[in-house]
Amino acid sequence: MNSTLAGVLTLVFILLVLAAVYIPLGDYMARVYSSTKDLAVERVLYRVGGVDPRSGQTWRGYALSVVGFSAASLLVLYALQRLQGVLPWSDGKPGMSPTVAFNTAISFVANTNWQSYTPESTISNLTQMLGLAVQNFLSAAVGMAVAVALVRGIIARKTGHLGNFWVDLVRGTIRILLPLAAIVATIFVLQGAVQSWRTGFDFTMLDGTNRHAPVGPFASQEAIKLVGTNGGGTYGANSAHPFSNPTPLTNVVQILAILIIPVCLTRTYGTLVGDRKQGLTLLGVMAAIWGAMLAIVWTFESRTDGLATRAAGAALEGKELRFDVPGSALFAVSTTGTSTGAVNAAHDSFSAAGGGALIWNMLLGEVAPGGVGSGLYGLLVLAIITVFVGGLLVGRSPEFRGKRIGQHEITLAALYVLVMPALVLLGVSITVLLSSTTGFLSNDGPHGFSEILYAYASAANNNGSAFGGITVTSDWFQISLGLAMLFGRLLPIVVVLALAGRLAAQSPKETDPATALPSRGILYGALLLGTTLLVAGLTFFPAMALGPIAEALS
Repeated sequence: MNSTLAGVLTLVFILLVLAAVYIPLGDYMARVYSSTKDLAVERVLYRVGGVDPRSGQTWRGYALSVVGFSAASLLVLYALQRLQGVLPWSDGKPGMSPTVAFNTAISFVANTNWQSYTPESTISNLTQMLGLAVQNFLSAAVGMAVAVALVRGIIARKTGHLGNFWVDLVRGTIRILLPLAAIVATIFVLQGAVQSWRTGFDFTMLDGTNRHAPVGPFASQEAIKLVGTNGGGTYGANSAHPFSNPTPLTNVVQILAILIIPVCLTRTYGTLVGDRKQGLTLLGVMAAIWGAMLAIVWTFESRTDGLATRAAGAALEGKELRFDVPGSALFAVSTTGTSTGAVNAAHDSFSAAGGGALIWNMLLGEVAPGGVGSGLYGLLVLAIITVFVGGLLVGRSPEFRGKRIGQHEITLAALYVLVMPALVLLGVSITVLLSSTTGFLSNDGPHGFSEILYAYASAANNNGSAFGGITVTSDWFQISLGLAMLFGRLLPIVVVLALAGRLAAQSPKETDPATALPSRGILYGALLLGTTLLVAGLTFFPAMALGPIAEALS
């Protein structure tokens, strides 16, 4: 079958499945976070943890819980990596070095899954299961909890409470992530993905040499890396490895697993606030950005400029022929737009324009449709900024769902928007100035700059993917990228919760159409889309001009 036709059919199938699950899954997640009933296993966990599931938390209490839980998770994961050499099921793998363990612990706790090591030769199966896979569940559940806390702040009636973090964490893990991951893992196993209690097996190649293939309980971990928009693979080749992503069907399922929760959370939002059209407006903005990025990447990767691409019929270097350009483009746009970081092709091998679009996708704040939870609360912050700017432009009161957007609220929203660009641009500028940087790049000129820009954009946006031409094993990269991931995760969360607290302290008033800008519909969606593009465009255009744009025009 023609690859373009196959790609179009794949895209149609993905959209149809998302449309079919949008209402039932979105409403189910709304019930999960609004229900007053607890499951038996949840009640046991609450008793063990000393949690009163009926007690509410202010934004400070909620934020302290998030930060404290993240800090504890970081310490446990760091210790597990350092000690893995003396723990069972290590398969002879020693403990990881301090800087690599530091970077990796932050990476998985921050839902980034940046990997500066080769997983199959560095991480033991025990560390994979007990450490990395567990954090894939918990970090995703934290993102959803923060998103729901912001929604509660929007609809609260002067209570000041955002719910209970521990209840949201447990429910998100047990009722949403576990069932979805189990379904995806089952499909993977049936299609031939590896799921074994063995650590590996020996085999003989055609030339008579002996080799060792590492295996483990990987299909289950691959499932949650995608459902939770984490991205860290159990093999260095990530989702291009046939043990992780064996067939075109699993490739489609992987893309669906990445998109399903972020897309359906817009329905959850609309259901919780009692205005599903507003949820559809957010979905429309996400879809417009995702569709535009897909069109750009697919087009430029299908072009045949140059002798090599003409001979191949497309820009196929660095791509799995099982998936071809359409499957690679679909995967790449979905992962860079959702803070997932998984790859089924070498992003460093994409064309200058295609690779630049992937960087741009991250620099937009990953709101198309964004990570699990983080995409929704990121777009809601931009929605609040849009209401403020739009209201001032037409002389109307800045209100969002009956809540006044005053000086304190817009200051917090602006702080949220500024955190990521500050981390990216600071990290890039210092790295470029270091004399040792050229030794870590396989390319100079604009593409070398793009490799650095991609790395810090990926870290600060908690994405985790990278251009393969940059070596990030030095202490500078391990520490600076680790800090970018940590601050890029926790600072925006604290700001979002503070904003939610400000909104929760207000009593919503009846919206007057004559004085308040409506926060739904095509006109508002277009304004929100423009705000999203302008925020990133004005901030990152100079950096993009030095890297991807200069390379594409050369």
